[in-house]
Amino acid sequence: MAEVVLGDLAQVKLFDILKPLLMGKKSGKVALRGKETGEIYLEMGNIVHAKTPRYVGEFAFFAIMEWKAGKITYEADLPPKERTISPPTEQLLLNWSYRKQEWEKFREVVPSASAAFRISLQKSGEDKSLTADQWNVLALSNGVRTVAEVMKLLDWDEFKILKTIHQLVQSGLLERVETEKAAKKKLVAEAFFQVLDLELKRVMGPVAPFVIDDKLTEFRETRESLSQDQALSFLESLSEEIPNPQKRKEFIKAIGGLLSPEK
Repeated sequence: MAEVVLGDLAQVKLFDILKPLLMGKKSGKVALRGKETGEIYLEMGNIVHAKTPRYVGEFAFFAIMEWKAGKITYEADLPPKERTISPPTEQLLLNWSYRKQEWEKFREVVPSASAAFRISLQKSGEDKSLTADQWNVLALSNGVRTVAEVMKLLDWDEFKILKTIHQLVQSGLLERVETEKAAKKKLVAEAFFQVLDLELKRVMGPVAPFVIDDKLTEFRETRESLSQDQALSFLESLSEEIPNPQKRKEFIKAIGGLLSPEK
């Protein structure tokens, strides 16, 4: 079957493209072409293979899911030449979700690639053991070089540089040149996401938790940081992700309590 253009990452998120293919138990190849190239193979709604010029398997899938630019195409019923992803798709998506949560945690410390860090003055004589990667980042962090420049000098991907900087900041060895204080806010109740996971899974199946986390990323929030003021717009936006109108009505009815302003 001929290759079909599904969209562009500058305008649509890759998960929004994969979601109906997974739910519809489709088979074929999803390819991404732009500054970077990658491929994801589906077999009866399961992700069985992924590759980029640098990675294969699960890490290739994670890398592709982080891309923000490139054309997305789909070729139906194209079998994979190999199978490099062994976890079930639900577990793979769960692993990706955990990675996204880590990403958001790192972003709280490193808000952008244009941020710069410097070595902190040590107030104690406590010895700290460092890995070779951490030493390399320390050596290049002079308060002037940006995170993007350090990443380029080390030839690392963005996830690795953010993780290493986060570790060094947490250990008190690095500090941002300019810091910002986050405003305090009232968070949603602990049961909020428990109910939400349950009700969305009823209408969307196993992809539900990942749809929720993807929507949180869109709101630039996490399950631990969503405020009560954002809850209503978040739930309304989330309901729009349900393609079936009848199931959307059922979902809205089920979460009626969560949609009330006092929640």
